[in-house]
Amino acid sequence: MIDSYASSDDAAVATAGARAGADVVRTMYGQRLNRIDKGAGDFATAADVAAEEMILDVIRAARPDDAVLGEESGQQGAAGAARQWLVDPLCGTLNYAAGNMLVAVNVALRDGAAAVADPFSGEVFFTDGETAWVRYDGADDALLTPTSATRLVDVNLDQPFPSAPGFRAVDLLAHPEFVERFRPRVVSTTLALAWVAAGKRAAYVTDGGDLSGSVHFAAGIALCRAAGCVVTGIDGAPIGETGRGLVAAADDETHGLLMSMIRSRR
Repeated sequence: MIDSYASSDDAAVATAGARAGADVVRTMYGQRLNRIDKGAGDFATAADVAAEEMILDVIRAARPDDAVLGEESGQQGAAGAARQWLVDPLCGTLNYAAGNMLVAVNVALRDGAAAVADPFSGEVFFTDGETAWVRYDGADDALLTPTSATRLVDVNLDQPFPSAPGFRAVDLLAHPEFVERFRPRVVSTTLALAWVAAGKRAAYVTDGGDLSGSVHFAAGIALCRAAGCVVTGIDGAPIGETGRGLVAAADDETHGLLMSMIRSRR
């Protein structure tokens, strides 16, 4: 069922979509689900597909003229449309299939509003593109406030390492200054980006190409930017077609420290 506020603004649409997908993911958790092979060891489950269908229903009802790029259903509408939604209905499918609750539901309007829902905590992190909040059931929305106080840094260790030998995330963990200043965590889902925006993590680091238009990363990047985090590629350049990977940090000091370590390894 689409929330009554879903047509009021883009942030409400993103939030309603993420919540609808999270409801499906939570309901189907623990069931024996058929795996849909996507090649190269990747797969989807019936929960991925069902959650995406629910999210698309929300977007179509509220924004019928917008294009959508879904992780499971692909492109719908013109790829170069002025308004395009990016949907990852279950980020952390491997975790989910293994009975691990560290997953996220990501919905983002390219260069606009976005939402990341945690199906099991009930938290929905969302932004209108300028400010970022977290919503709990039955509680007032709270502003996201990044902080590096936890000293916890999530690092994506999934292979392959496309920037090797210049950069490998696993090498960052062995850097003496990293060992001295931070504590590593490996969440294996972009929920970690929402946690950077919310102050639950000091930073998040991943390799890769242009992540700005990725169904996996767009919502988390939008949250971090709106919350005031420092967001660049692993080379320090802005996220975009010429960039590579992602470093999202709670503050300038943390970002600077991580960039110095990455450059020294390169």
